Parts: sequence; structure tokens; C-alpha cells
Amino acid sequence: MQKIYQELNLQNVKPEIIRQIIQLSFLKVIRKDAIQANHQMTPDTIGLIMAFLIEKVTKIKEIKTVFDPAVGTANLLTTVMNQLKVNGDKDIVGYGIDNDEDMLEVASVSTELQHLNVKLYHQDAVTALDIPQCDLAISDLPIGYYPLDENAKNYQTRAKEGHSYVHHLLIEQSMNYLKPGAFGVFLVPSSLFQTKESQSFVKWIQSVAYLQGLINLPAELFANPNAQKSILLLQRQGGDSKQAVKVLLGEFPSFKDKAKFASFMDDISKWVTTNLR
Repeated sequence: MQKIYQELNLQNVKPEIIRQIIQLSFLKVIRKDAIQANHQMTPDTIGLIMAFLIEKVTKIKEIKTVFDPAVGTANLLTTVMNQLKVNGDKDIVGYGIDNDEDMLEVASVSTELQHLNVKLYHQDAVTALDIPQCDLAISDLPIGYYPLDENAKNYQTRAKEGHSYVHHLLIEQSMNYLKPGAFGVFLVPSSLFQTKESQSFVKWIQSVAYLQGLINLPAELFANPNAQKSILLLQRQGGDSKQAVKVLLGEFPSFKDKAKFASFMDDISKWVTTNLR
């Protein structure tokens, strides 16, 4: 293995190409080992769309810190950081938290090879974090129940009975570590606001953030309609933030239909100009 590694020369390879090489290698492992859904990488298409939305809704030159509370292999985090560095701050710092040591080992190698300034933390992201208030939060959130009720007792999004949804807790935690006016951009279940806990979840959002958008990803990406996901845009209250007059709602057209997809992206740009600027 050492001999093979020595033959790999990445000195003059762009970070984004290195990220894609790592991703393709890992995808082969995922297929062979049948890795569980919460351990799989965020697909490039989704990561790039999230990066596009971030560039549209934020003042990207002011984004100097970004964190992911469920960083996994850091594929989403590095996708967004590489895109932001093209037009934004070249010295952007990333923070990644995950309780899975194996995933963090992949993330560590990936970020080092890409020469990205990312600090990784092996811990439960529902507990107190040793990171600063950041300019942006992103995450492909794990879906399911959080088993440690004692850790969730101080969260407003906790369930009244039984275990709480882990994605609710991580969204609340993310907003705790955002600067006033900063955005959280999350990949969530499309049924996020259709559960019995949604009423209290919306009440919490209204107390600390502005719900600026919820956009469904194309149904064709999901073999099971119940597994469809959406991109949630939350903006922490404070600073010069304000609630959009019209919340950004809709569904991305098929990625195969370039004309409709380009038109939808144009509609998003117009929405930003009308509602956030």
C-alpha cells in the first residue's frame, strides 16, 4: 500500500478533483459493503445545488467560517467550501462534528489532501460544542430518533414523550452556533412538517429564526417516494435579517431537463432579489 501511495502525485491537482477521486473510491466501497444510509456520502448533484443556493442567498465574501454538525466523510462540507472559495474568502475555515470515528478518518484524509482548513471533532453534536459562532451551517442530516433523552432535555425541539427526532435536535443545535443573520442550509426529509412534532418544531423556528425556504429535490432521485428529501433554508434572527415576504417553496425539475432546470434557477435568483436584498 505504501508503494502505491508513493506513486500517487497530487501536488498539482486541484482540490475539487481530489475530492471527486476520494468520493468515487468511497462509492465503490459503499456498494461492495452495503453501508447503511446514514453513512453514505451526499451525492455531488445535491452538494452542488446546496452550494449554489448558499451563493445566492448569502453574502459569500463575508462567509469565513462554516460548520457541519453531522460531517461524516466531509464530502458535503468540502464540496461547499471548494465552491465558496472560488468567489468568496480563500481562507475559509470549516468545522466538522461526528460521533463516528471511521467516518471522521475518511474526512481527515480528504480535507488534508484537499489542503482545506477543517477542524474535526469526534463527539456527539447534541452536546456542547467547542466551536465559535459561525457564518454558515450546512448538513445532510441523519434521520431517525436520538436515543439519549437526558442530552435532549434542554432542547426546545425535543419530543414531549419518547425519543426526539435527531434531525430536529441538530437543526436547533446548529442555530445555536450561528451568528445573527447567518444561514443554516440543511438536507431534510420532505415530510419534515408533516409529523406530530411539527407544530412545536415550527414554534421553535419562529422564536429564533426565519423560515426562508423549503425546496423539494426531484422525486426521480429517490427509489422510495417516502425517502424524498428537501433543502431547508433557515436564517437566524438578528443583524439585517428579515422574514421573506414570500417563502421559497417548490420542487426542482428533473436534472435531465436542462431548460426547465435553468429556468428554475433563474426563478430562485429573482426570488432572492425580491425577498432578501
